[in-house]
Amino acid sequence: MMDGDDKIRWIAKTISKLTVSIMMILGLVIALLVYYAIDPTIPAITNLMVNDDVDSIKDPERIENGIHVRTGLIEAEGLQAVINNCTNCHSAQLVMQNRMDKDRWISTIRWMQRTQNLWELGDQEEIIVNYLIENYPPRKKGRRQALNDIQWYKLEN
Repeated sequence: MMDGDDKIRWIAKTISKLTVSIMMILGLVIALLVYYAIDPTIPAITNLMVNDDVDSIKDPERIENGIHVRTGLIEAEGLQAVINNCTNCHSAQLVMQNRMDKDRWISTIRWMQRTQNLWELGDQEEIIVNYLIENYPPRKKGRRQALNDIQWYKLEN
């Protein structure tokens, strides 16, 4: 049977071992998370992933349902020219949200060349503009219809 001092030493030793074990496990988990953050293609984890996820790691340039997976741009003639010349400086989302006609796309390109250091596009410009006006034209959105036969009233203070 243990006396009071031996019991306290035994409890302290047990708590110490438990604390060291927990710290080692925590350190290992942190090390694995850091490694995974640096290299998300860890073979043990990659093998557990669904094949589609592995395919996206292997080929981010693939087309699915007519959409370029990495950028979200529509697959059509001129796609690669747009990717090579537009997405170097800004997101493809910016291209998709700025729907314009031919004159406005050309004007925007000229503005980027004057103010944003966009290089001379040469014969690629026509390919790019044709892709943009074909796939991202202005949306037809009109004003609401005019209000007719409205009886207005005066607000009292």
